[in-house]
Amino acid sequence: MIRLIDTHTHFDVPEYDGLRSTLATDAFDRGVQHLLLIGLLAKYFGRMVQVRDKLAQLKTAPMPHLAFGLHPLYVGQQHEDDLETLATFMASHSTVAIGEIGLDAYQDELKDAKVMVKQEMFFIEQIKLAKAHELPILLHIRKKHADVLRILKEQSYRADNLGGIAHGFSGGEQEALAFVKMGFKLGIPGQITNLNAKKLRRAVMAVFKKYGAQAFVIETDCPDMIPACCHHHGRLNVPANLIHVFDELSLLFEMDQEVLARQLWQNTNSALRQEWIYE
Repeated sequence: MIRLIDTHTHFDVPEYDGLRSTLATDAFDRGVQHLLLIGLLAKYFGRMVQVRDKLAQLKTAPMPHLAFGLHPLYVGQQHEDDLETLATFMASHSTVAIGEIGLDAYQDELKDAKVMVKQEMFFIEQIKLAKAHELPILLHIRKKHADVLRILKEQSYRADNLGGIAHGFSGGEQEALAFVKMGFKLGIPGQITNLNAKKLRRAVMAVFKKYGAQAFVIETDCPDMIPACCHHHGRLNVPANLIHVFDELSLLFEMDQEVLARQLWQNTNSALRQEWIYE
């Protein structure tokens, strides 16, 4: 059986309460060996730790890992003290990355100049924290790819040294190539299974033609980003659906599944600076 890593989940959210153990087993049975729990708000960091600990006790479940971070979408709820909370949790609990962090201008209220200044401040401070702890960063970017690239360059953050993933990538071809050139892996979610996601599919293929499969990792971003084939199952994405993202990439790249699975595994180790064994 192929082995997969879900590089981006919010599997700690309350929607999974009462279902989490069963869903974790389902994912494990479909080859998911590891999954990351990704940060949103400081007030949820404790919940992330509790879910990580419970999942780690299960015999047939993906190995869970923590990535604390302050999400730009919720900048209105973020306070400077949250950066201290982030540092405290990082010091107290093993973490594989800082995320998800970045810039978001998708909603009108996020485009306000003062709001964007605050987003940039939190983004920069978390980049500094990542550099200080030599940790990868997991990027959230919507409508602000050029500004994220600018800030990364200003802060001298190179993913080819520290690791990193441009999660749920939504940019165009040139932006995709720019992030990969900086050393980031592109995180591909369930949206790739939508044949109407032409912009994403063009960007993925442009990168594949230049860099090959080594430029990508896969993710569910659950509970969001449900693969097209699973919409009839409800509105809650689950880690077991990672197999559909993998299957679609295998078709797009015309690659043997075992070969692709091992490449994606290696890519994830590189992006997260880990040495997880494919077995």
